Amino acid sequence: MMDISSYDKPFLDKMSLEMSVIKKTMEHPYHFMMVACEQAQLMANLAKLIKTKKALEVGVYTGYNTLNMALLLPDDGKVVACDVSEEYANIGKPIWKEAGVEHKIDLRIKEAVQTLDELIAAGEAETFDFAFIDADKESYDHYYEKCLKLIRKGGIIAIDNVTTRMPNANHLKVEGHAQAPHEADSSPAKYTGIPLQLGASTMELQVGGVDSNGHH
Repeated sequence: MMDISSYDKPFLDKMSLEMSVIKKTMEHPYHFMMVACEQAQLMANLAKLIKTKKALEVGVYTGYNTLNMALLLPDDGKVVACDVSEEYANIGKPIWKEAGVEHKIDLRIKEAVQTLDELIAAGEAETFDFAFIDADKESYDHYYEKCLKLIRKGGIIAIDNVTTRMPNANHLKVEGHAQAPHEADSSPAKYTGIPLQLGASTMELQVGGVDSNGHH
């Protein structure tokens, strides 16, 4: 049995809140849509590593990963969470409030492409630190292209289920660099595939072909 006596209270509180969302989600008939816990923790660690203050989530479902992300952000941080189903998001909302992170979450119930276009039109291009895409796979091309415009230099775009479900996944990796589907020669992102659950990918954005360390 795991000895948790050495863990501090904030950590245990975080675990308790996350388990609350997981438990409620597992009672839902579509619980398989929830991001794997290992992936959620990986996303949180990556976001923390680059000191994320402004995050973007395409696909919320019951809000487990949204909670996970909001908990690590500073008090003035923000997660713009995109989904088309308020019914599913309502499962996690009470726990967002209980966790004290409700004010960090900007939930937008509409087509994600519309929200992403609105953010770009509002002048928020290159202002997000981190993006996580886990939604309808047939629209991944569009989500990826929009997120490339919204993520800052040195930011990260994480894409779930790429290796088995993304329509053009076999075209993503070319000479160690990622490419947006249908834009083989123009993507400014590096690609790293991480085989977790059904497959996940992280992409570090480069701007003008120059990465966050100034390398071509």
